[in-house]
Amino acid sequence: MAIAGALVGAVWGGVLARCRNGNSLDILQYAAGYAIAFGLMAFFLSIAVVRLM
Repeated sequence: MAIAGALVGAVWGGVLARCRNGNSLDILQYAAGYAIAFGLMAFFLSIAVVRLM
């Protein structure tokens, strides 16, 4: 689940940077940042779901 969150975050960040007319390094930075953030959120969400089951 965390890997899926990281992939979704990377795509979201890349698209957002492209919409804001960023160059290739901006797109990579946004993709990495959003991948880390979404991956961590998905990781903690999966821990919470497992603990509640």
